Amino acid sequence: MQRFRRLRKNETIRSMMRETRLHPADLIYPIFVIEGENIKNPVDSMPGVYQYSIDRLNEIMDKVKESGISGVLLFGIPACKDEMGTQAYAKDGITQRAVSYIKKNYPEIYCIVDVCLCEYTSHGHCGVVRDGQIINDETLPLLCRMSVSLAEAGADMIAPSDMMDGRVEAIRDALDLNGFEGIPIMAYSAKFASAYYGPFRDAAHSAPGFGDRKSYQMDFANGQEAVREIASDIEEGADIVMVKPGLAYLDVLKEAALTFDMPLAVYNVSGEYSMVKAAAANGWIDERRIVTENLTAMKRAGAKVIITYHALDMAGWLEEERRK
Repeated sequence: MQRFRRLRKNETIRSMMRETRLHPADLIYPIFVIEGENIKNPVDSMPGVYQYSIDRLNEIMDKVKESGISGVLLFGIPACKDEMGTQAYAKDGITQRAVSYIKKNYPEIYCIVDVCLCEYTSHGHCGVVRDGQIINDETLPLLCRMSVSLAEAGADMIAPSDMMDGRVEAIRDALDLNGFEGIPIMAYSAKFASAYYGPFRDAAHSAPGFGDRKSYQMDFANGQEAVREIASDIEEGADIVMVKPGLAYLDVLKEAALTFDMPLAVYNVSGEYSMVKAAAANGWIDERRIVTENLTAMKRAGAKVIITYHALDMAGWLEEERRK
């Protein structure tokens, strides 16, 4: 008889045999920055998450610095939106100013910036719209302008999330031509058209004004197509490739880890976060144990980078465990 339980007898031997370990350095914390002054707006559908104006960013950035996590992922919310999302690539745009603030005051914090037009367009879609259609190729130059402007502001990494075909190559060329060869790209490569994004759209004010995003985000039923998307982004020059969302797509993440010798990221998205928070608030689950299990599953499946709204809590829990 094989007695596997011999190696589960107590916490000492279980810890010794543990295959997957979380570390604060695995984690990236998303932050929403909004135009205005003295703003710290709670996101009702995401308990514990806020929109911050730049003059109050220190309140969350101090916590990020103390936590030991690797960095932040920024999303900007402009005061004015238009058809072409011009505030996305304005030199004095909300996101550009937020990047400059962070790199001036917290230079050691790695600053990743989401590149997409949805938060900046009046129609809420991720690309140029004409006659009710999202136009792929006319969107690419705008994403390039946004990427270069954010690199000029001091961004450490560009993370295109728009799911336009060919955008990684276009952004890579634009960054290189403007002297930013050293800025890496983390591509949202397998980004599915998911119902798990609902709370995020409250936080980022980015719900589409008409229709949905199924013509450019992936069909959630397709796994092999995700592999092809990832392969294409790698060929175009992505440095890190991402699967989004996380929990319902661990099979895709694992397949990517087995197929590609590339750093993988996963986004533990807003809906996943909010479900945990709601269940914990009702006393139905142990939040700390559930979050630890969820994030460990993502790392076990192959993620090197985990983007999560639980990042600061998880880092605190890991520190508590370390001190025991």
